[in-house]
Amino acid sequence: MNSEVAIVVVFSKKRIFICGTDYAGEIKKSIFGVLNYLLPSKGIMGMHCSANYNKKGETCLFFGLSGTGKTTLSADASRQLIGDDEHGWCDDGIFNLEGGCYAKVIRLSSEDEPEIYGTTQRFGTVLENVVVDRSTRVLDLFDENLTENTRASYDISQISNADVRGVGAHPKNIVMLTCDAFGLLPPISRLTPEQAMYYFINGYTAKIAGTEQGITKPIAVFSACFGAPFMSRHPNVYAKMLGEKMQKHNAKCWLVNTGWTGGSYPDGSRMKIKYTRRILEAAISGNLNDEKFEKHSFFGLEIPRSICNVPSDMLNPRNAWQNEKDYDKKAEYLVNLFRKNFKEFMGVVDKKILLA
Repeated sequence: MNSEVAIVVVFSKKRIFICGTDYAGEIKKSIFGVLNYLLPSKGIMGMHCSANYNKKGETCLFFGLSGTGKTTLSADASRQLIGDDEHGWCDDGIFNLEGGCYAKVIRLSSEDEPEIYGTTQRFGTVLENVVVDRSTRVLDLFDENLTENTRASYDISQISNADVRGVGAHPKNIVMLTCDAFGLLPPISRLTPEQAMYYFINGYTAKIAGTEQGITKPIAVFSACFGAPFMSRHPNVYAKMLGEKMQKHNAKCWLVNTGWTGGSYPDGSRMKIKYTRRILEAAISGNLNDEKFEKHSFFGLEIPRSICNVPSDMLNPRNAWQNEKDYDKKAEYLVNLFRKNFKEFMGVVDKKILLA
């Protein structure tokens, strides 16, 4: 035992033991881990992602770890929601594995996230770790005394623009979300298929003070395929499937930073959700197809030089810092963390991923 908590999946006896935790998310993630072992042999890629589509039926996937904005950004009132967390990608397209949503609701507001906020006020939603006034029954979604990991479980039909069939066409766009608390990655970058596989295997985000006990400064987190604990096969299996499906169905891939800009936490500021939404809309609508891009000097990412109604100085993160030398020093630090993390995959992954 490495801790007081254990999630034990026994494939041979079809049993799951969850011990030492009251966190209900372990139930669905255990079954997700089983599916991610079984599905690849059927040519189906299991994905820790949300999915939606526009009026033309064009599907978009959103990969990301907890807190990066998967649920928030996929619940867009102008698009149809397929699902918010677990999907499969087969020869016919995308399909949902859950039929429900499990949204993080800490500091949720009706202004920024009206669809998800609305579910917390409706009968049938199960609230977990949310503080409630015992006399008035009024919720305090800003109270983090119990934990930052407050949740709402609700049937997908509670989202007004959800497609209860839970299916969609092959994705036209794939978005990989990261909450970079170091303030180093651009708010959006265009990835080649090889870069997409590289960032998919790394599964980078960052934790900040307040999200977990003992964390006082940003800490880099790498979780392969944006969900290492429930990816039962080697990450390269899923990365190869991603690359093959992207090329077969001509899907574009974008890396989107929903974290900090203008400096690392706490000196910089969090990306405004209104800008993230505008940036995403420009990317997945095709408005960036004819835009000019520049290469990031440290990460080799392609950054758009301008996006309508988005401040141009925030698109290249180096320009947003007051001291560019401070940015360079911190960027080199993060580059080295990426290199260190990728060492364990060096002898296994395809050469084209290494070149990316």
